[in-house]
Amino acid sequence: MKLVVPTETRPGERRVAIVPDVVPRLAAQQVEVAVQAGAGVGAHFPDDVYRDKGASIGADAASLLAGADVVAKVQAPTPAEARNLPEGTTVISFLQPAAQLDTVRALAERRCTAFSLDLLPRISRAQAMDALSSQATVSGYRAALAAAEMLPRFFPLFMTAAGTVPPAKVLVMGAGVAGLQAIATARRLGAQVRAYDVRAAAKEEVQSLGANFVELDLETQEGSGGYAREQSEEFLARQRELLGREVMASDVVITTAAIPGRKAPVLVTADMVHGMGDGAVIVDLAADTGGNCELTVAGEDTVVGGVTIRGLSNTPASMPTHASFLYARNVLNFVVLLVKEGALAPDFDDEIVAGTCVVRAGEVVHAPTRELLETPT
Repeated sequence: MKLVVPTETRPGERRVAIVPDVVPRLAAQQVEVAVQAGAGVGAHFPDDVYRDKGASIGADAASLLAGADVVAKVQAPTPAEARNLPEGTTVISFLQPAAQLDTVRALAERRCTAFSLDLLPRISRAQAMDALSSQATVSGYRAALAAAEMLPRFFPLFMTAAGTVPPAKVLVMGAGVAGLQAIATARRLGAQVRAYDVRAAAKEEVQSLGANFVELDLETQEGSGGYAREQSEEFLARQRELLGREVMASDVVITTAAIPGRKAPVLVTADMVHGMGDGAVIVDLAADTGGNCELTVAGEDTVVGGVTIRGLSNTPASMPTHASFLYARNVLNFVVLLVKEGALAPDFDDEIVAGTCVVRAGEVVHAPTRELLETPT
């Protein structure tokens, strides 16, 4: 079986779907790995290292794709890339089908099979394939570092001959994987950290990292698979009212709240921003899905009344070596699930395989995506 790793084409994307250390592990499953020349350079994996590990290197995507059984990517292929795939190819990536309907159509036209790792069921057996969590770990870490870099004061407590410098007050909104990593990193940097999550179950995890949990007089919003469920506008309005004082008392606010397949909920309003102190910082990890802050602009720093709002975009790509390292292992474990005796043989009765499959041999089998495709524009 031939697995192809093309160069990522999204602007700013520096990750690669397979790293050299994974190549021998795939070879043990009788999977031949072919990598497009330069595909790993952005993540600091040169072609020679791939060759040393047993991968072949192709000069261009067209020649590389000839005879491909599986194409492994980080980002979804563009519609043009999908139309250039050999008929019947299997694609593994962060497809995000609701936002990539033209690509889904093109994959269906080429009778491809497409698996989207962002649809992976949240079950214990799937943890080693959980690419959303692995990349969220990177995002949370980078968010805390970005906040420390931008804040015009120290994160830790300092006791000096010139006087005592109090620690920065950091509020983390959302205590999923990214939020917990942001909490842990901010704590390591010495900040005084508080955190809030709509899920009551997050309290113990927050406290285990040495942070204080912000409790509001609101009902828990636990959804399926450990995610928060989508909240009503009435809930969000009451939440914003109660959170306003916490936000305005903070030097740093890191927002990480996201609901898969949905627009990010607005947690920080313009009024809250205006109530923060001069020099305060907001780092919004949900910028790519609309932002948790009302004033966030994805990929940009916005200064409002002395408060800097950073809308982080595609954050894992800013740490491409370890982000690729983690993602490649997620892909490896997923491929192992699909392969039997060196041949592609996905078991569509397996809830992981069925749950991640968007297109199967040209048929769109993911119901929410199929409904979107059938809805008149």
